[in-house]
Amino acid sequence: MKNLRITMVICLFTALAYGQISVSERNALLTLFNTTNGENWTNSWDVQAPSSEWYGVEIEDGKVIGLDLSFNNLQGAIPSELGALKDLKNLNLFRNGLSGAIPLSIGNLTQLQTLNLSFNQITGSIPNAIGNLTKLTSLELFMNHIEGELPSEIGNLNSLTSIQLFNNHLRGELPTEIGNLINLKSLSLSSNEFSGKLPATMRNLTKLETLSLFDNQFFGMVPSFLGSFTELKELMLSDNLFYGQIPVELASLSKLEVLMLNNNELQGDLVQLGEKLPNLMQFEFRNLNESKSTAVADTD
Repeated sequence: MKNLRITMVICLFTALAYGQISVSERNALLTLFNTTNGENWTNSWDVQAPSSEWYGVEIEDGKVIGLDLSFNNLQGAIPSELGALKDLKNLNLFRNGLSGAIPLSIGNLTQLQTLNLSFNQITGSIPNAIGNLTKLTSLELFMNHIEGELPSEIGNLNSLTSIQLFNNHLRGELPTEIGNLINLKSLSLSSNEFSGKLPATMRNLTKLETLSLFDNQFFGMVPSFLGSFTELKELMLSDNLFYGQIPVELASLSKLEVLMLNNNELQGDLVQLGEKLPNLMQFEFRNLNESKSTAVADTD
């Protein structure tokens, strides 16, 4: 009994000293600190202080649930040890100098709701383990050097409302599983190297408000099912290899404010299309074989 009391006292003291988080979570945070040049962070940590006092660390019930180190001058690779933060709900490492690949251990963060690694120098591919993050509502990886294909496991994340992957080096066709993301409101894949036709399963994404696919190598006819996306406010398909007649169904997009179709090989009465969209503020439809662009602005 005496030994049990001593053990309980030691555990209590350890929890208080560590800011009421486990040793494994504290070690994961310390590894992140050490591998990303923590002493030179904009807002550094006093590693002798309790973890609850560390900048950007949110703790609830003895668990690390939030980590926001955006704009904080992190340099180096994201360590695999970060996967020990299994109760993490929000991870924001936006606008730092992070490099290297996204660790496979990201798949351990099954409670994650928001993930923002944007505006860094991250390389490698998006790991298949991303499909484990079934509670994720926002995935932001834009402005990096990420390559490879979009993994089919992305289709597991049917809680997603926003995917922001623009300005990377992603390539290949979109997986058909993207049609599983029926709660998506924003899908931005612009300025990558995607190719192929838009999968027919995308017809399921009827809650989309923003669809940005410009500056890729998508080809084929613009799908008529886009006309059923009645919540769309922005549709940007410029600088691809789309061809053929513009589907008349696009005239149904009464909420559309931005429509960019330029630098494709499209046909049809595009001016008339613009006139049928009452809320349109920006309309660009110059084809590759034409000499000037045209923009229509709302005069209200």
